Amino acid sequence: MPITIGNVLDEADLASVAELLPQLMWADGTKTAGAVAREVKRNRQADLSTRSGTRLRELVQTALRTHPVVLAFARPAKWSPLIVSQTGEGGGYGTHIDNAFMGTGDSRVRTDLSFTLFLSEPDSYEGGELNIDMAGMTHSVKGARGDLVIYPSTTLHQVAEVTRGRRIVCVGWIQSLIRSGYQREILFDLDNLKAELLVSHDKNSPELLTLSKTLANLTRMWGE
Repeated sequence: MPITIGNVLDEADLASVAELLPQLMWADGTKTAGAVAREVKRNRQADLSTRSGTRLRELVQTALRTHPVVLAFARPAKWSPLIVSQTGEGGGYGTHIDNAFMGTGDSRVRTDLSFTLFLSEPDSYEGGELNIDMAGMTHSVKGARGDLVIYPSTTLHQVAEVTRGRRIVCVGWIQSLIRSGYQREILFDLDNLKAELLVSHDKNSPELLTLSKTLANLTRMWGE
């Protein structure tokens, strides 16, 4: 299931993002789409090789790769390069499936999880919802600035047409140490239980030591 994590970017990060976004250079977003997705993709992407783009990329990477909930939920082994996109009026991204692999050689990433980090406030544009089809249901997400949604890359999904304003997001993909989403969910639940028990139990209590042992052994058994 998709998970939304609030405030992945703090106030200082958001202030820096607001300063950097007007300095970015943009190009047609179809250049990074697969052959099928290219036909339904209507947005623009930032050049992250410029000085401002590099600063933005490094800021977002640091926030994502150090956030405890992101790490506990996704258990990243590898990250794809980040993409910052903007979608204006009439733009969107029709229903598609993400490529199974991104990149080549040592940088190749198996796309277990996709993520979207929202960089504009939801009331600054109309439309633009991220719609994720799972188990016969459509999950519609339009997060606040600084919120992150993570969802299985195996799903069909789309970005609804923007009818007013401009939607700006950062997207990317994660190859997890734990290939199975079912197993990742179990480990995430156990991590949350451990955090709850730390409030009332000593870290060296029998309960927490046993739980830590179980987490380590399941990770060892399921990890790649």
